[in-house]
Amino acid sequence: MISTKGRYALRVMLDLAEHRDEGHVPLKDIADRQGISKKYLEIIVKDLVEGKLVSGVSGKGGGYMLLRAPEEYSVGEIIELTEGSLATVACLAGGAAPCPRAAECPTLPLWAEFDRMTHDFFYGKKLSDLIERK
Repeated sequence: MISTKGRYALRVMLDLAEHRDEGHVPLKDIADRQGISKKYLEIIVKDLVEGKLVSGVSGKGGGYMLLRAPEEYSVGEIIELTEGSLATVACLAGGAAPCPRAAECPTLPLWAEFDRMTHDFFYGKKLSDLIERK
């Protein structure tokens, strides 16, 4: 399940994409438009800056802005940055220890297919796709 952190990160990125012509967008403006606590957004944008999805500038005229064009961001990378792996089961997560039952596990192909579908769905959607739907 995707938590509020992942969903709000996507909303922040969408807000920045919609206001990209304004330069650095103050976090207060994003919080007001999105109806999300500024305090909670501070945690989210910290992850987005550390993940090099946005840049942040402090002080007068400061705020946040996208580092790339909206069509260059996949929804998957935004969600994985804030939520962690999109793997549907632990044994398919990146860096997971090999499962000793993998060779005889009758459900592994099901989970692997579902995992690919989830990954392909979120990585196939771009931030720009969400802007165009409004």
